[in-house]
Amino acid sequence: MLGLVIGCVIGWRKPHWGTSIYFLRDIFLNLIKSVIAPLIFSTIVVGIAGGGDLKKIGRMGIKALLYFEIVTTAALFIGLGVVNLVKPGVGVSLAASANSITQIVQAQPKGWRDTIVHIFPASVIDSMVRGDVLQIVAFSVLFAMAVAAIGEKGAPVLRVCESLAQVMFKFTNYVMKFAPFGIAAAIAATIGHEGPGVLISLGKLILSLYLALVIFIFVVLGAVALIFRVPIRQFLRAVREPCAIAFATTSSESALPKAMEVMERLGVPKGIVGFVMPTGYSFNLGGTTLYLAVASVFVAQAAEATTGSHFGFGSQLVMMLTLMVTSKGVAGVPRAALVILLGTLGSFLPPNIGPAGVAVIFGVDELMDMGRTAINVLGNCLATVVVARWEGEFDDARAAAFGTPLETALDIAAGEPVFAEAAAQGD
Repeated sequence: MLGLVIGCVIGWRKPHWGTSIYFLRDIFLNLIKSVIAPLIFSTIVVGIAGGGDLKKIGRMGIKALLYFEIVTTAALFIGLGVVNLVKPGVGVSLAASANSITQIVQAQPKGWRDTIVHIFPASVIDSMVRGDVLQIVAFSVLFAMAVAAIGEKGAPVLRVCESLAQVMFKFTNYVMKFAPFGIAAAIAATIGHEGPGVLISLGKLILSLYLALVIFIFVVLGAVALIFRVPIRQFLRAVREPCAIAFATTSSESALPKAMEVMERLGVPKGIVGFVMPTGYSFNLGGTTLYLAVASVFVAQAAEATTGSHFGFGSQLVMMLTLMVTSKGVAGVPRAALVILLGTLGSFLPPNIGPAGVAVIFGVDELMDMGRTAINVLGNCLATVVVARWEGEFDDARAAAFGTPLETALDIAAGEPVFAEAAAQGD
């Protein structure tokens, strides 16, 4: 936030300073780019192979995955609808080099056969060097299926990928420590080049996201809560603290321990919480899906002024489906959606256009990250209750007692001193 404010002041009062420190933004983006390939590969392999054979996951796993896909698809269309209605990117120009403009003019649209063939790489190393997200995803999915199919023999490979994922998460966290400088440089250069009026468009972008999040909460999550008879008052009392943690830290991983604890206290069996919550952190990212829909179409709308080409709804939908796949497994890293956004835009927009668009928005990304992270946590908490209700294992008596003295008695009877202590301290 401090970097954002300082960058705005520099770009407004000293435009030439703002444009001269643009190299800090480029350093930050280069570091983010270096994370794309190993992070996507490792998280997809762990997400698919780490759960074992899907046939052995059983009924609960199938129901959870079905629920995740329905909810994230609904989030996708809400985000697309809002961003196409508000059009926050219209009027925002992106700086592109003459070379990239030439490439735009000379580029020919691919047919559907060429597009399908392009998805499958001849060399995954070449795909990683070029940062071709579609090809990396295709290889990673097939690789993960092979690892899961060979059972115990694939366990060492899975452990390596788990370690690689954790290393890349930590690497990304290190990169994010440079984010205040990159954010300040990016917003200073944006305002210095475009003038303070660009903040109007960025404000529209932020409002578009939060409007989409509010619609998602009341229309989608609210409907789910009513259909599955979720005790709404107790549920809201339970999720307010983990959601507040996620909002303040912009990291859903920081809220995971508290979220799992309160869902067990609410009456969801420990086995369901232990399975659904971590799985949802990879596959049930409603807030992130909304953000990616809004942010990517914002860049596409802004690119129209530079390229002169229209990015239609069909193209938007294909890009959204790609983002839904590539966003899996990055919930634990603050602002990691920037990694996915930057990589995917590079596959759909001409060179330099994607990075230029991301540079415009990541100055205010912190403000949007708060909302989307909190919604990710809220959605995953709700998913545990839904699956428990679907399995007929939700404890209504414990839910009714949540945060009351009766909960203490239930915890003592069940041999849960930690929960008893938490209830005694009051919610």
